[in-house]
Amino acid sequence: MEYETVELDEKDNSIVIIDQTLLPRKTELIRLRTAQEIWDAIYLLKVRGAPAIGVTAAFGIYLLAKGIETEDYDIFYKEFARQKDYLNSSRPTAVNLSWALRRMENICVKNQEKRIGEIKEALKEEAFAIKEEDTWVCRMIGEYGLSLLKPGDGILTHCNAGQLATSKYGTATAPIYLGQEKGYHFRVFADETRPLLQGARLTAYELSSSGVDVTLICDNMSAMVMKNGWINAVFVGCDRVAANGDTANKIGTSLVAVAAKRYNIPFYVCAPTSTIDRDTETGSQIHIEERPAEEVTEMWYKERMAPEGIKVYNPAFDVTDHDLITAVITEFGIARAPFEISFQEIFKRKEEKRRGAEKEAD
Repeated sequence: MEYETVELDEKDNSIVIIDQTLLPRKTELIRLRTAQEIWDAIYLLKVRGAPAIGVTAAFGIYLLAKGIETEDYDIFYKEFARQKDYLNSSRPTAVNLSWALRRMENICVKNQEKRIGEIKEALKEEAFAIKEEDTWVCRMIGEYGLSLLKPGDGILTHCNAGQLATSKYGTATAPIYLGQEKGYHFRVFADETRPLLQGARLTAYELSSSGVDVTLICDNMSAMVMKNGWINAVFVGCDRVAANGDTANKIGTSLVAVAAKRYNIPFYVCAPTSTIDRDTETGSQIHIEERPAEEVTEMWYKERMAPEGIKVYNPAFDVTDHDLITAVITEFGIARAPFEISFQEIFKRKEEKRRGAEKEAD
């Protein structure tokens, strides 16, 4: 965990990431230089987790823009937009991807009267700002999440919303890491998260590497550990939150939420405000990515484990209905139902912070 999840090597004109498809067997840093390599890394889950994808996209579009050789703004912007749209097509569900790319595009538009070299410099500054903000966001989510816990609590998490999915701390794991610093001695149960095993390969790996008491369980064991009284709270990340509080996260999350509701265990979604999509009214409007059948029938097995020709349904995400969610934890506070109203307050605080920062800069 001493490596950065996503890092820009300006001298080498490359993005350096941990290839998460090789974990935990091997920790390998790889370099991304071309649009195809960046697109593949996102699509193939070499880099994953909404915040980390956003940071990768920001660095990626900066590097691609840096390589556009023209002094004509119209030509520059046309090529920038083409590359932006291409990167944006890699993962349609994770809102941070399009959010980061739009933010970088806004820098282009806002600075169109400047020289191309100045625009490129502004893009670099914005990309680094996105990464720095992600670390702050995760830290704040951790502080708010920790306020909902007590020492010795049992925590269940699904998929990986940890440091490997962000710049630092993670989202759903941020309260765990901060609690670790304070000696809270949490007991964490990590769902393995079929079919890509992010919980087994990534969450169990990073938490155990950090000295956290973590127990790996199969996805279909979550209700059992809840019934046993071992779980005091569920913390999960998310890839997109609708305006009504419905949340898209890794497939299987909604089943955990249903079980938590049955056993009266609070179910918390850790969501940077950048993942809250107020233009999407409900979860039914969230596009759910479907992935190759081979992830279910062949991946992780020495030999194919399913009959040849069998039909496979492999959605990458599911939607947890807002009535199953106890609270959404953001960097600007904890939102509870009715989420439409509490999100307004969250974004009001965010806008006040933005105005304060602008005033300070002036």
